[in-house]
Amino acid sequence: MKVTKSDIVISAVKPEQYPSGGLPEIALAGRSNVGKSSFINSLINRKNLARTSSKPGKTQTLNFYIINDMLHFVDVPGYGFAKVSKTEREAWGRMIETYITMREELKAVVQIVDLRHKPSADDVNMYEFLKYYGVPVIVIATKADKIPKGKWEKHAKVVKQTLDIDPSDELILFSSETKKGKDEAWNAILAKING
Repeated sequence: MKVTKSDIVISAVKPEQYPSGGLPEIALAGRSNVGKSSFINSLINRKNLARTSSKPGKTQTLNFYIINDMLHFVDVPGYGFAKVSKTEREAWGRMIETYITMREELKAVVQIVDLRHKPSADDVNMYEFLKYYGVPVIVIATKADKIPKGKWEKHAKVVKQTLDIDPSDELILFSSETKKGKDEAWNAILAKING
């Protein structure tokens, strides 16, 4: 898909702040520092619409981006090792849970994991949580450029087995450096929206 227009709409923390208008939404979830912002920027051909940070846990709100006036990307706070207090983490958890379980416009969640490493317990919990609520998931294993091509299959298998990926969910190997997987990611996203 060719993106000609993308903007941040709102940073929301509660349902009454979510954008109205009924556009389909794709949420993006992943550990802090897994490359969510780079993934978004890569998909929309922008350098820094989604702000990348070397400090994990920078995203503390649900950030709604409008793409080509036809859908929203919703960047949710990274889970895992963000240096925030337990109460803050619990508040984020509630905010994400409310959004994912209540939002009718949500068509799928793109869960981003790092292809180089076995998915963490947090990754597994997130995937299980999404499956429990019947949310379609597209798993993006990023940083594929950091692994020799001959080892992609082996690493992909570890991701699949650790998350116990449902046959109905896709696993796409991705690199924001080389743009590998970009077309596949868009095709998967558009299929969920139009499905």
